[in-house]
Amino acid sequence: MSIPTLPTYFISHGGGPWPWIPEMRGSMQALERALADMPRQIAITPKAILMVSGHWEAEGFDVMSHPHPPMLYDYYGFPPHTYAITYGAPGHPALAQRTLELIQAAGLPGRADPQRGFDHGTFSPLAVMYPRADVPVYQVALQTRLNPEDHFALGRALRPLRDEGVLIVGSGLSYHNLRAYGPPAKEPSAAFDQWLQQTLALPATERTTRLNHWDQAPGARFSHPREDHLIPLMVALGAAEEAPASCVYHEEGIRGGVTASSFRFG
Repeated sequence: MSIPTLPTYFISHGGGPWPWIPEMRGSMQALERALADMPRQIAITPKAILMVSGHWEAEGFDVMSHPHPPMLYDYYGFPPHTYAITYGAPGHPALAQRTLELIQAAGLPGRADPQRGFDHGTFSPLAVMYPRADVPVYQVALQTRLNPEDHFALGRALRPLRDEGVLIVGSGLSYHNLRAYGPPAKEPSAAFDQWLQQTLALPATERTTRLNHWDQAPGARFSHPREDHLIPLMVALGAAEEAPASCVYHEEGIRGGVTASSFRFG
């Protein structure tokens, strides 16, 4: 039986180790429902999950090749038990090598990283999506320059993996200004989200062009003083550039002001 072409996703992954903190988890029920529903939407068990997280940057598009990736607790000020979390999904060295070959064949820089472990942009949402940790997972780094066009190119290079059973997920946040949550975020996050919704509904060429100049959008730089949590969107869309977009999570008034969304392509 042939493997169907899998969609790609850009997800808003929530704050820190939220699934392990009851107070935070209780306030993120809409996000939790959306993440938990993704396996149903996909309808098959992926061969592997490729996460492109806003929490890993490198000089090139490096690929995690560890067969049993360790944990990276890349957050601060959370309860002690959140520094003992484990998400035991295996890596997939063979697919990591295949991915690296696709990246290099596209003329993009990258290398295998045999030491890198799961950051919270990966293990927090996956703990909700696949709580049994029974699907192999590996990551590709963002390039530190965070150039949108380069990350669209990365997505295009990864496109064949969608036909090989690999689920590509860009993990970030559609609003990421840690200095401005609550009421100050209400208007700029809503304006940027509206622009994002309208842009992703456009024909492929036009939406790609607009996203390459995302910082000209209403509320853009307030919503993303640094674009590390937005750029995974470009990778997910680049891997499904001609596919229609659909919003799979949308919430307003998060922490008293933030509007955030997640999207599926294909």
